Amino acid sequence: MSQPVTPAVSQDITLRCLDDRGVDVVFVASFGYRSEDPYAVWLTFHIPGGDVSWAVARSLVVQGLTEPSGDGDIRLRPAIDDEGRAVVVFDFHSPSGRLLTQARTSELHTFLAQTRAAVPFGEEAGLMDLDGLVADLLTGSEAE
Repeated sequence: MSQPVTPAVSQDITLRCLDDRGVDVVFVASFGYRSEDPYAVWLTFHIPGGDVSWAVARSLVVQGLTEPSGDGDIRLRPAIDDEGRAVVVFDFHSPSGRLLTQARTSELHTFLAQTRAAVPFGEEAGLMDLDGLVADLLTGSEAE
């Protein structure tokens, strides 16, 4: 019997931010989702120095569509851009600095609809292999 195909979702989303000089910078980030990691959305920024990836809880992105969410390294909030379009502001904090950027809400809705088709909200736990995760953790700790 063959293994089932793992649903994967990937969408490039245009982000806008202001650089240190106040200049509007537009770039593309890949938003990714896999059923093996059903609680996370991965954002990959394609920058000249190499790709940088951040994991964001899918529920945080959903909440950020309509209300401020997050209180750690990643915070989201709904807003209206200079052209009157609905956006979600992503506020990333790291030891290297801060990135404040925004994505169009319509693009995020499209991406999240695809993730919902792959793994409906509320069904994530059924996809987690907790026994395998515990075994990996125990094997890793014995190897040290």
